[in-house]
Amino acid sequence: MEKERIIERIMELKEKRKAIILAHNYQPPEIQDIADLRGDSLELSLKASQTDAEVIVFCGVFFMAETAKIVSPQKKVLIPVAGACCDMANMLPPEEVVKLREKYPGVPVVTYVNSTAEVKALSDVCCTSANAVKIVGTFSDKRILMLPDMNLARYVQRFYPDKEILYFEGFCPFHHMLTPEEVLSAKKAHPKAVFIAHPECQPEVIDLADYVASTSGMLRLAKELPYEEFIIGTEIGLLYPLSKENPQKKFYHPAPEKMLCPSMKKTRLEDVLNALERDEFEVILDEEIRKKAYQAVKRMLEIV
Repeated sequence: MEKERIIERIMELKEKRKAIILAHNYQPPEIQDIADLRGDSLELSLKASQTDAEVIVFCGVFFMAETAKIVSPQKKVLIPVAGACCDMANMLPPEEVVKLREKYPGVPVVTYVNSTAEVKALSDVCCTSANAVKIVGTFSDKRILMLPDMNLARYVQRFYPDKEILYFEGFCPFHHMLTPEEVLSAKKAHPKAVFIAHPECQPEVIDLADYVASTSGMLRLAKELPYEEFIIGTEIGLLYPLSKENPQKKFYHPAPEKMLCPSMKKTRLEDVLNALERDEFEVILDEEIRKKAYQAVKRMLEIV
């Protein structure tokens, strides 16, 4: 089937089924272009929960679709590619969280939304890369356990020298692989550009950043800042919406081949069509786990 006909059919089915299509900022351009909403994972889930859509098609990785189901249990949630997973989320099994809680009794557990529903359910509160610093600051405790991203934890530690931020040694492989040498090389090649790093990058990379922001934060900064050139320290897919929204500005990447998430690039238009035609693939959560995970998300929303 030709691309135009696939898109036409997707739009027909979307209307017929009262569906909404969500696309994460790292998704392929053709997927971002057909989406009703594009953005960060939690932001998308929350916005979709506020619509009258009966079906959510989440173009992203599995934990994102799970999060949509956590906050919208009454809606049918579909992920077009069942095998699209997050390496960082998969690094932390729920059994390990149980062990960590036993090792650090009474220590609050702050869990990144980039985690499975089971891990969220074992947490006190969730956070995003944009609000992690604020969430941790609401605790009077001197020790906080952050899961599953050690780089986000180490970034938050900068703001609270009076606290001890404990962490599990998980990470996003694609942010973790960015090196200071690659950033310095990009800065040398583009001396007028400012460098924006994602909090999932290593501390040595954060040290070189002019700004640190989530993907939505990067999109906002690109619009608001007066600079014309930017070096972007996150997954390569973000350069598409950045360029689309700011055609007069230039965006560079310090390591485009290394910082490409294969799982995020799996979704094709045919997959979205199959999801709407055949309910591929529906996200089903144990209700007890969903309720506990929702409480961790709800606590975060009450803070921010």
